[in-house]
Amino acid sequence: MSKRVKNILFIMCDQLRADYLSCYGHPRLMTPNLDRLAARGVLFERAYVQSPVCGPSRMSYYTGRYVQAHGASWNFVPLKAGEMTIGDHLRPLGVRSVLVGKTHMRADLAGMSRLGIDPDSTVGVRIGECGFDPYERDDGIHPYSGHDPDPAYNDYLRRNGCDGDNPWEAWANTGTDSDGQARSGWFLKYSRLPARVPEQHSETPYMTRRAIDFMREADDQPWCLHLSYIKPHWPYIVPEPYASMYGPEDVAPVVRSEAERQDPHPVYAAMMRHRVSRTFSQDGVREAVIPAYMGLIKQIDDQMGVLFSFMEAAGLMDTTMIVFTSDHGDYLGDHWMGEKDLFHEPVIRVPLIVYDPDERADATRGSRCADLVEAVDIAPTFLDVCGGAPVPHVMDGRSLRPLLFGRRPADWRREVVCEYDYAFQDARIELGTAPRDAWMRMIFDGRWKYVLFEGYRPMLFDLASDPDEFVDLGASQAPEHEQARRRLHEALFRWALRPRQRVTVPDAAIESVEVQPRISEGGILIGYWDEDDLARARQSFKPRFSSTNPLVKSTLDRLTGKQGVPQ
Repeated sequence: MSKRVKNILFIMCDQLRADYLSCYGHPRLMTPNLDRLAARGVLFERAYVQSPVCGPSRMSYYTGRYVQAHGASWNFVPLKAGEMTIGDHLRPLGVRSVLVGKTHMRADLAGMSRLGIDPDSTVGVRIGECGFDPYERDDGIHPYSGHDPDPAYNDYLRRNGCDGDNPWEAWANTGTDSDGQARSGWFLKYSRLPARVPEQHSETPYMTRRAIDFMREADDQPWCLHLSYIKPHWPYIVPEPYASMYGPEDVAPVVRSEAERQDPHPVYAAMMRHRVSRTFSQDGVREAVIPAYMGLIKQIDDQMGVLFSFMEAAGLMDTTMIVFTSDHGDYLGDHWMGEKDLFHEPVIRVPLIVYDPDERADATRGSRCADLVEAVDIAPTFLDVCGGAPVPHVMDGRSLRPLLFGRRPADWRREVVCEYDYAFQDARIELGTAPRDAWMRMIFDGRWKYVLFEGYRPMLFDLASDPDEFVDLGASQAPEHEQARRRLHEALFRWALRPRQRVTVPDAAIESVEVQPRISEGGILIGYWDEDDLARARQSFKPRFSSTNPLVKSTLDRLTGKQGVPQ
């Protein structure tokens, strides 16, 4: 019996670096369950997000569109009402799109109000939840995320002995020191402490169980379940036994150079002065934080084992595509940075593992794909899997299925693009840059990485000779570097010129209609000299409108005739 995909499980972690999984080469952090998933599918070695920040990156995953197209350029910028998402594309195909976990979506309440849409209606909820039906949304960071100040997870914690106004913070993200003093996980100093919450009640196992609850309750209707974990995003704190699994001796050497701080690019210099960057550059901070970060990832991998075991027992592995990825990475002190504010590899390159049960994917199982792929490729892949026709006038990405089937298209992309709106950051204020000028865009061809700024010189890195990205060649006058900058600048310009807003009319519809003859068929005669001119033109028309509308046909007949228009 042939295997075909019925369901999709779309797993996303938050702030997970690719190089912190053993299948991507981490020497100390073993992730056997994800390794086994990679052995059953394809591991993409060069997968890149469209923005290094949660919100815009996720909106590109959910829409299949670049940040320039969907417009939600930072975490507090709503995705505009009417922007089509995975759920909007799959729902007409009979596929239910469901959310468990985080989206970082900010609802376009102003847009819904203007259109007369009730945010609590079915349509309004879907607009506010990136097109998903929320089984349980939880963005973490309670009550400060701007979503739900007292989510179901808090009620769950209270029912299980974790009392308080905000048990998410007081239990799941707070530790206790040797003096019995509660210490908040917000402070990086206390990342080494175990979280107070019992491990089985912490965020990651809870979300795994909620995903399993949905699968148990689901009927025969095909589904796309977005299981979106909050971790290993900060606060960097994890319960036992994970809090004690790793120590300073397990922390990989920092990737940074003193040369990076010598006459750096102005925007980079300002970002190195962000508080989080200055803190992560201090001695001892990485050794305190990274063991907890590793513990959070180890916990995620263990939960993948729980989840996949359930799916095997339920018979779901034979019919469910599984995609595992992250919305972006984390500097963790590399390049004198914290968080994720620029375009170095630890931030924009993410893990991407795809398991496709379809027999056509057998040829690539256990393989590693080195082609350049992007976050915008996920939505068109899901559309392809569910039997939908491609919508290149809407989605910027391309289906990954040809790569999964070992049939690489000859015209596969040669560059990836990433965008960042730093208007909301301290760097913009320090530099005195106008908000509309606080944009930077990166294009990478697998070797050369070019970063374009408004009002500043570009940056350029050669990852062939400088894989750690220590040497900025943006001002180099060497002919090779000047040529690389010109070539990538032109490639970025071509990318920016592509139309991305004509989403209501498919290209195929335009190609299938001779617009000017059709206008004439409608009785609107533009540029004809006389009746004979129209009569000759009508002989080459492809009758559509006039052949089904007698009123228009008779009008054209009258206008073509010698009698002209009656007075």
